[in-house]
Amino acid sequence: MSRSAEEFKGIALFTPGGDLVYCIAPHKQARWHRDLCATLQARLALPTSPEFLLPCYTATVESWQDPTTGQWQLVAEAYPRVMRYQALLNTVFDLDALSWQPVYSVVAGCSTSVLGNYRQQSPQLWQYHDLVLQVPTSTTAEPATETPTATFGDSPTGYVLRLFVAGYTSTTEYILTALQATLDQYLQQPYTLKVVDVYKHPEQAETDQVSATPTLVRVWPYPARRLVGDLDNVDRILSLLKG
Repeated sequence: MSRSAEEFKGIALFTPGGDLVYCIAPHKQARWHRDLCATLQARLALPTSPEFLLPCYTATVESWQDPTTGQWQLVAEAYPRVMRYQALLNTVFDLDALSWQPVYSVVAGCSTSVLGNYRQQSPQLWQYHDLVLQVPTSTTAEPATETPTATFGDSPTGYVLRLFVAGYTSTTEYILTALQATLDQYLQQPYTLKVVDVYKHPEQAETDQVSATPTLVRVWPYPARRLVGDLDNVDRILSLLKG
């Protein structure tokens, strides 16, 4: 029987070289991102815990039973850098030929330039060691707290941005790449950028009062501001951020 018919949460962490450590939690509330980093540090003799891999080299899967309908629900998401490992993810989590959903949120620490700085410090992560290792949940007395994908909570300390697009196309990829490059170059503060497909999440577009795409919304700092259309104009983007 496929694991999709039981309640669990699976967390996978890849290295840039293709090694994998993962954990299967019997209950959804359990989270072990930092345990996975600690395992990589020990196995590959890294000088520090490779938490900079979070979240851009991660994938998560959750399965639960809807208490109302009794139907099993399954959500499997992976960041674009690890989407090519879908077959391996299905194998280690004992899933059928599941098509994983890409997570198109961008965190400043996942930029190529930032990761390149860590490559000099921990070159082992960019080498392949044929490592596929399940981290037992018993390695810690209590579940470790998951490292968040951004440092924003009730009191954000950086910029929170949403990019609304109509489907994920080559044009969307171009816009996202160019926008991230602009933010990395000119924005001297932490930021998180989430891509929202209005076809899949019309309710989010309605909440943020978005009626056309592409639209970039500055959610934080308040007040919220929007930029519709031309996202190639650096001055307009900077005006949105700083205004």
